[in-house]
Amino acid sequence: MKKKALVNNTPVCQVRMQAISDAMSLLSGKWKFHILGTLIEGDKLGFMDLLREINGIGTKMLSKELQDLEMNNLISRKVMNTKPITVEYSITEYGRTLSALIDELAKWGIEYRKSVYGKL
Repeated sequence: MKKKALVNNTPVCQVRMQAISDAMSLLSGKWKFHILGTLIEGDKLGFMDLLREINGIGTKMLSKELQDLEMNNLISRKVMNTKPITVEYSITEYGRTLSALIDELAKWGIEYRKSVYGKL
């Protein structure tokens, strides 16, 4: 007897799974959601501001993640004409489209903590 397929292998399902894979690849890692969420709330922040706001991230990791997010048009980087030179990061309009997703993840995480630990 032939086993029934567990996954619907239609073209629509394949496109959906590829889209999920692309999103997970782009947003993977421990820090990207922290950075995006901080910039959504903080508007425009310098490198050191982000370093202070995101507990536990190191300078090399923050720099790498900012480069990735900028390359993918989720944040923008503006070099200010100051002495010493300062850099300002902000969320792009495209990056702002992740706001609802980040909010839903936060809500889900709060409910999960309550269900598992009985508190926040």
